[in-house]
Amino acid sequence: MDKKKITNMEVKKKNRNDVFRYICRNGTVSNPDISYALKLSLPTATQITKELIERGLVEEQGEMGSTGGRRAKALAVSKDAGKAVGLDITKNHVSFVLTDLTGSILKYERVFLPYAAVDGYYQEVNERLDGFLKDGGCGKENVLGIGIAFPGIIDLEKELVAGSHVLGVSAQPFSAVSRFFAYPCHFLNDANAGAYAEGVQAERMERFFYLSLSNTVGGAVYSYGNLEQGNNFRCGEAGHMTIVPNGKACYCGKYGCLDAYCSAKCLTEGKVEDFFDRLRQGEQEASRLWEQYTSDLAIAVNNIHMILDCDVVLGGYVGSCMGEFLLDIQKKVAQRNTFAEDSSYIRACRHKTGAAALGASLKVTELFMEQV
Repeated sequence: MDKKKITNMEVKKKNRNDVFRYICRNGTVSNPDISYALKLSLPTATQITKELIERGLVEEQGEMGSTGGRRAKALAVSKDAGKAVGLDITKNHVSFVLTDLTGSILKYERVFLPYAAVDGYYQEVNERLDGFLKDGGCGKENVLGIGIAFPGIIDLEKELVAGSHVLGVSAQPFSAVSRFFAYPCHFLNDANAGAYAEGVQAERMERFFYLSLSNTVGGAVYSYGNLEQGNNFRCGEAGHMTIVPNGKACYCGKYGCLDAYCSAKCLTEGKVEDFFDRLRQGEQEASRLWEQYTSDLAIAVNNIHMILDCDVVLGGYVGSCMGEFLLDIQKKVAQRNTFAEDSSYIRACRHKTGAAALGASLKVTELFMEQV
């Protein structure tokens, strides 16, 4: 008896969750749409949307177009259902993003703010966040939570930033950061956050390796809706795999790491967009740097593909700007590929701006979704 009751409750929760996700994903829909798409009876779909309306998550928005009979009510996610915030903390900047439950970006901002492991830094981030939300017309009561992306090892079991060479942080408890904010906080590695943004909004479920090529190099394995973490939450740390024995010094203290050869700083100390403009103009020095950069990157991409046998997505500053130059890396990887595949499995990221902040925000939304 109890087992059947629990099972029925689980089925109801799953159906409710599926219906809400369907509405979030498809915009304005009707109960008949939901019934047909999710293979639910029309009375069941109608009862679920009624519950969601009562909870303030869904609202009626007039009627759907006529199909010859009585017009169905148009349903959409309520504008007041809640918003999610994503922060991407880097050595010199903080990015803010505000999204709704459909995953749409409502506001994005990137500010110069050098990192410092002191209270004043987080107090200023919080003040900037308040201004960001105010400018975005979002009241504090509508914020579901904050996703915070860090360039470092995020230990979800011990709930701490285990280490970040870039920020000079080690064993920093999540609570030491979250106490400055008035919202629930959720922590992610920055490359994991970028991968999550890339994967969770894709049209189909897939598995891929996300290689973040910014001022540091990071990586993440996204697998059918989940991020693979590894035994020590270091899964995907491609930036510190050795590609040249006893090679260039890396900021981590070792030699020959991919980061020392393929960070965005290997191309320019300025804006990456400006570097690619020079490359398009045929500037000799830019061409020389790009030739060496892609040769080094091809080693890493081929190694990743040989081990994981999945697509490789190039993200970060360089991946976002690669555009028509993607073919350069694809050709070099194809030359290294033992199995004579084409290199179409290598692609540039879809999210060109603020991917880590967006992914952190979407993680907050997903955690909320799971409870609907």
